[in-house]
Amino acid sequence: MMLVRLSRQLFARRVFWRSPSLARQFSQSHIILDSIDKLEEETLPWYSHENFFPVKIGDVFRSRYQVVGKLGYGGYSTVWLCRDLQKHIYVTLKMYERNSTHAKRETQIYNHIESLGSSHTGALLVRTLLESFHLNSPDGSHSCQCLVHPPLAMSLFELRNRTKGKVFPEDLLKQTLIHILLALDFLHTEAHVIHTDIQEKNIMLSVEDESILRDFEKSETLNPSPWKMAGDRIIYRSRKLGIPKVHGRPVLADFGEARFGSGSGTYCEDVQPLIYRAPEVVLRMAWDEKIDIWNLGVLAWDLFEAGHLFYARDSDKNDSDSQHLAEMIALLGPPPREILDNSEYARSFFDSDGNWKGLCEIPSTSLEKLEGNLQGVQQGQFLCFMRKMLRWRPEERASAEELLSDAWLRSP
Repeated sequence: MMLVRLSRQLFARRVFWRSPSLARQFSQSHIILDSIDKLEEETLPWYSHENFFPVKIGDVFRSRYQVVGKLGYGGYSTVWLCRDLQKHIYVTLKMYERNSTHAKRETQIYNHIESLGSSHTGALLVRTLLESFHLNSPDGSHSCQCLVHPPLAMSLFELRNRTKGKVFPEDLLKQTLIHILLALDFLHTEAHVIHTDIQEKNIMLSVEDESILRDFEKSETLNPSPWKMAGDRIIYRSRKLGIPKVHGRPVLADFGEARFGSGSGTYCEDVQPLIYRAPEVVLRMAWDEKIDIWNLGVLAWDLFEAGHLFYARDSDKNDSDSQHLAEMIALLGPPPREILDNSEYARSFFDSDGNWKGLCEIPSTSLEKLEGNLQGVQQGQFLCFMRKMLRWRPEERASAEELLSDAWLRSP
């Protein structure tokens, strides 16, 4: 009997086990771009080619991950589609710049989330980490942190720009928000993580149609990406994934700015994209996970309406806290006195009696005037939903769990 079992095991291994794939050959494009013109990550104000790891399409890292094309770049990293030669699957390789604090932070967050082993539905809507490792450059002068993820498809930014009028229809907005709120409920209540950077490009759709990955590799083989030299390394132009036959669910990604913790007064750092900053961040006050709720409220508006809710720029198009606060006052009324009393920075904009100093004009507008897609009861319910998130006092903002039961969000 034992011999029979052993024979079956050996047979199963022979039938189902596959030896690693051989690395494929990729030719470089004959389209060489002008080295003077800045390309992709080079356009970042802080970019230095010495800080980014040299990557060539066709490279194999850790004797396992073969680069098949460049997907894009972020503030501190480049992102590549790779073939896992051992598991015969596609993966995404995120390669951070040298000595990146964002890389350390993001790795810690993903490892923490993985350690929870949570059964929360929202845990499935947060990007997962398959592996992390360090790479050293051939001359030993450079080391970078690499994160390996399952591939994701287009971002909400790309999806919105493909929709009619470049805004989400109401039903798509609702489904998207439900997914993000589930992810936030998990992060805030179980993982105790504050994302701090919820924007269109950090929410991506899962891959349900893997043909877009195969087509990406085929396109790179038949029509190699243009490139240029920067110092001793190549910089490629990114290639977009195709449009899938079936769109996957929204997944919250990019935890390079995330923080551990929850509860009042956890942090005082300057975080969030400019137009999504919560009042307590603008006023340089202590903040907690409720900045994610404010952030989601502003993002929901921007996905649904033809224009941003806040612009936070002066007449010369410079970043402006006074303009941002004036826009908040127009929609929410003046901030509560205790907020002003607890913010030294607020004295730059409000007098000792809490009155606006008038550094810029408060716009004459309201949410009702700005909202242009809905009418009657539907509009009222939508604006009620928005006002649950857009509150001066963080403690008055609804939690992700409370928002999930909102009447507008759950209406057909």
